[in-house]
Amino acid sequence: MTVPILYEDNHLLFVEKPVNMPVQEDNSRDKDLLSFLKEDLKIRYQKPGNVYLALVHRLDRPVGGVMVFAKTSKAASRLSDAIRRNAMQKHYLAVVRGKPPKYHDTLEDYLVKDRHKNKVSIAGSTHKQAKKAVLEYETIASSNNVSLLSIRLHTGRPHQIRVQFASRGCPLYGDQKYGTDVNQPGQQIALWSHTLAIEHPTKKEEIKIHSNPPNDYPWNLWKG
Repeated sequence: MTVPILYEDNHLLFVEKPVNMPVQEDNSRDKDLLSFLKEDLKIRYQKPGNVYLALVHRLDRPVGGVMVFAKTSKAASRLSDAIRRNAMQKHYLAVVRGKPPKYHDTLEDYLVKDRHKNKVSIAGSTHKQAKKAVLEYETIASSNNVSLLSIRLHTGRPHQIRVQFASRGCPLYGDQKYGTDVNQPGQQIALWSHTLAIEHPTKKEEIKIHSNPPNDYPWNLWKG
């Protein structure tokens, strides 16, 4: 397995996460991205002992695309603070079933996660465990009863994109958890982390990294 490195310096490591690879070790015991990258750093830089690499944000296992890891504790602290302040810009590409009612819109909901079922649902704003979820989307194109969307997350709730669009009758293509009525087993979810933009933890300048989805269906409906 190879994991493309998109950008690296002394403090940051941006990579393209492969689809269906867990970000960190889970009950499946499958090779996880964090362990893989630590091993890679150890080999490439011939480091003795343990390698420091901090996980500061996550992607769902079936989702691919750009992620950033911190190579120093200073970077980890400053990236975590940026995420808390909603200062990390996260843009996704997604293919949804059907066509959203509006070309461009902001979606706001309150989400509750059932940890036993690992599933998220929309609740009322007064629910004690509900957390506000906000995203903004733009419809790029539609074809074959599916639509390509550009999405900017304003909050980073678990399964947020998947739940918010499924609740509006536009589940993500291939989503087996929130779109069982229209998706078939074996279809790969069409959600991709396209761009991350942050302030560099030491240089204090913006760094923006892109990753493009694979040339597979349904992404390739709009290639060429």
